[in-house]
Amino acid sequence: MIESMGQVRMSEAEVAGDLHGVLDRVQQGVEIVVEQDHRPVAVIRSPLPKGRLLSECIALAEARGSMATLDEGFMKDVEEGIARRTQPWNPPAWE
Repeated sequence: MIESMGQVRMSEAEVAGDLHGVLDRVQQGVEIVVEQDHRPVAVIRSPLPKGRLLSECIALAEARGSMATLDEGFMKDVEEGIARRTQPWNPPAWE
């Protein structure tokens, strides 16, 4: 196993021998390069996050000269939306 900043190179035998440990490292943000005969054949990493952080959206709007202002209840609405997103989706029953 060869380790550098945020990336670990492992043989396929090492990955197969400790898949649970490999997945733990991936969840911590480490990228695993799987090698076969010292050649990279695969990369295991966390999926790319979808969307942008709210702070990134605000910075982008400011950079584009947006004159939008957030109302007093904006943050409460965002927090409620996040809380609802963590609950399972229960679609209505169709008759």
